[in-house]
Amino acid sequence: MKSTWRFVLKIVGLSLAVAGLICVIIGFWDKLAEDVTAVAGSLRSRHGKYPEFSDYDDDLFYED
Repeated sequence: MKSTWRFVLKIVGLSLAVAGLICVIIGFWDKLAEDVTAVAGSLRSRHGKYPEFSDYDDDLFYED
């Protein structure tokens, strides 16, 4: 009987921890989205930092 209660309490604790994590993600969603946008922008800006490759025609690599 004692082990059953421990198992039930472990399940309840895990459920509460998952619910708390979901609440934190929802609460900071706008800040997380801004950070993802900033990272994507920095990756896009790196693409133009290599002018030695700008003379290649990339469309030739993707012929249909």
